[in-house]
Amino acid sequence: MGKTKFTFIDLFAGIGGFRIALENLGGKCVAYSEIYQPAIRVYKDNFDTSKDVEIGDITKASDLPYADILVGGVPCQSWSIAGKNRGFEDPRGKLWLDTIKVTTAIKPKAFIYENVKGLADPRNKQNLELIINELSQIGYTIKYKVLNAFDYGLPQSRERIFIVGIRNDLKNANFSFPAPYKTLPNLSSVLNNVLVQSEVKDSREEYRNSFNMAAVANKGNFFIFSDVRNGDFTVHSWDLVKTSQLEKEICLKMLKNRRRSLYGDKDGNPMSFKDIQNLFSINVLALDDQRTSSVTKKDLDDLVEKNILRFKDGKYELSNSRISSGINGIYRIFLPESHVFSTLTRSGTRDFVATESMPANIMNKKAYFIENIYKKHKFRAIESREAARIQGFGDDFIFNTPYTTTMGLLGNSIAINIVKNVSKELLTAIEVK
Repeated sequence: MGKTKFTFIDLFAGIGGFRIALENLGGKCVAYSEIYQPAIRVYKDNFDTSKDVEIGDITKASDLPYADILVGGVPCQSWSIAGKNRGFEDPRGKLWLDTIKVTTAIKPKAFIYENVKGLADPRNKQNLELIINELSQIGYTIKYKVLNAFDYGLPQSRERIFIVGIRNDLKNANFSFPAPYKTLPNLSSVLNNVLVQSEVKDSREEYRNSFNMAAVANKGNFFIFSDVRNGDFTVHSWDLVKTSQLEKEICLKMLKNRRRSLYGDKDGNPMSFKDIQNLFSINVLALDDQRTSSVTKKDLDDLVEKNILRFKDGKYELSNSRISSGINGIYRIFLPESHVFSTLTRSGTRDFVATESMPANIMNKKAYFIENIYKKHKFRAIESREAARIQGFGDDFIFNTPYTTTMGLLGNSIAINIVKNVSKELLTAIEVK
């Protein structure tokens, strides 16, 4: 490591994503805090912490050394869409107050704090405003923005809010968040042992300078396994087992009409035998052409037997009625030619990668995918080293942990490329050279 340009404290350090980015920019870590033992072990395996102050629990922090910059990914579950949205009522939400307390005590030149996108959602507006106001009142000019790892060279959809503060006495500081990269990332660049037969060469403009899952899905870069969505790249349970054309039509009509208030007030309602018969005898809201096909109770019972429908309380509904549950344990399969993988999370996902790409100029991509990739089981879970690359960790980063632990640590980690780019802009703003 070369000459030290600035010092920093690594709060909620995890496995050290912030530290990698800041050390690469000439920073020296003087202290770090972390309480999760597997993360601490990985952190110490990868960094020389012999001269660092080990803070441990931030709620008990005192007598901390000065640092030019504070960084940290404040625990986020209380704001997460996957959580219960309890905000400051959750002890993890109150860690923001401890972070503000530490910032007040140290008075660094600047800080970078990261959190889940949910903190920027309208339902959390008051909580975000409280954090911004508290940080402003202790003498900092604040800017915040939701950034996506996808925009900074990493093939992952990972949106996080970044809150950057610069001490008010640094009057000439003018910080702006970094612009997205002009080129798009490629999932195949981080995967091991995959066959790439074709490449997708999309421009940044096609993605409107921000990742959009729908835009990627519409290009056939991955397939969604779902019975409650529809599209050219959606695989349904009735596509995977032998079904007649009439059975397919029954399922599609139920999919398209299940949210109609005629059948109930749920986001997806069961239907009676008569309801389903009527879907084939009238033009329902002009969604379908008028049909004269006759549906029998045996047709529906056959679909129950195939576990595509279920019968409960005298009505029928799609068996796979939850989007994220997928089908047969699979939610999405991403092709190697995709620009992106799904957000890595501590709890894991039902997302997989295909071990070979689709040949160019396939007319019916869905049919080819089912026959040649899905049915031949040419897909697998993502490897921990691949997941590390998706987060920006180099292959020299050490994980002496089991797969599930490693994936959990990576799911909790920061996307290094974003930190590096945000930090570059911040160091320029506070004139660190």
